[in-house]
Amino acid sequence: MFGPILHGPSVTLAPLEPEHLEHYCHWFAEPDVTRFLKLRHPPTLAEEHAWFERTAASSNDVVWGLFADGQHIGSTAIHRIDWSNRRAQTGIVIGDTTWWGRGIATQSHALRTRYAFQELNLEKLVTTVIESNTASQRALERVGYGSIGVHRRHEFRQGRWWDTRILELLRDDWLARQSAARAASQ
Repeated sequence: MFGPILHGPSVTLAPLEPEHLEHYCHWFAEPDVTRFLKLRHPPTLAEEHAWFERTAASSNDVVWGLFADGQHIGSTAIHRIDWSNRRAQTGIVIGDTTWWGRGIATQSHALRTRYAFQELNLEKLVTTVIESNTASQRALERVGYGSIGVHRRHEFRQGRWWDTRILELLRDDWLARQSAARAASQ
């Protein structure tokens, strides 16, 4: 399913529309964008439309487009929701590289995390990051994700093996951070 509109200071999470799909075809043809993704080949527009239909029908995924200054710049999601155990995996891609390094990932993670814990009533969020993707790891840590381990030699890309860091955030830890932030601002 596509998530509801969520507003942050510089980014808005909103449902994707079919006209946004061609952006992914362009972004996913760029090596700088895909170097940390599990994508082997850029998708065709037809493949993106099929993904869009599957996502719209999914009851175990919540996906948003990322929008800044009225432009579609990427997407974020809560994937593989395990409703029985109240956990899910998360991910993000900022395809428009002009928005890298501007706090968009941190804001997106914060909005997505709040939605996961307050609206979906999840207990735990988990994500993985290729070891060399330090910018993504820092953005997750700013929201409260903590490293719990490493899958060694877990991804084969660009002709070599990469370790993958596992990060998670528990609902209680997130709530404690929210309380501490409120107390500090008073």
